[in-house]
Amino acid sequence: MRVDIYSKPSCSLCEKALAVVEQVRARVPFELYITDIRQSPELFETWRNDIPVVLIEGVPVFKHRVAAEVLEARLRGVMNGTPIAKTVGQDG
Repeated sequence: MRVDIYSKPSCSLCEKALAVVEQVRARVPFELYITDIRQSPELFETWRNDIPVVLIEGVPVFKHRVAAEVLEARLRGVMNGTPIAKTVGQDG
């Protein structure tokens, strides 16, 4: 399973999101990729006001803040075959 974080340096929300994702990763295995949105004009234009963005298998599921218990439940659901959908209230 793949989880991506779209972020940029010196982003305190991004650092907090990464800490939560790493906390969950200790319990649920997945590949983690961190992408600096400044490296892609398309990513920058799309997400510049919404970082961090957390994606599961390419689907945006969180932006701005990540709740560990919700992320873990979503990942376990994906592992059990539940389709990935945006998180309510996150507008991912």
